Amino acid sequence: MRVQIVAKASDVSAPVRERAEEQLRKLQRFEPRLSSAEVIFDEERHEKRAEGVLSVDGAKPVVAQGEGDDYRAALDQMIERLSKILRRRRSQITDHQAPKLSEVVEGEE
Repeated sequence: MRVQIVAKASDVSAPVRERAEEQLRKLQRFEPRLSSAEVIFDEERHEKRAEGVLSVDGAKPVVAQGEGDDYRAALDQMIERLSKILRRRRSQITDHQAPKLSEVVEGEE
């Protein structure tokens, strides 16, 4: 997965950038079709923001934002929202699939 980090009108420390990459790579367990991720850090009126855009092959992109007093808090909030969206999408997909043939055969006996 390709990860791109952009900082608008501010500087983001190296540990925050590394944490962002690490956390985004962990999201692949919820959606294995993730192809790329972009994180945009921005500061507006003393409030730090982090916006994440995940590109999923064959589906619409997933977008979430986080806000906080510092970039780490904004990043954590954004990652939590992205993981919640991906978990929800994954459960909707698996809930609507037909049961496995082995489960149907065992249930008839």
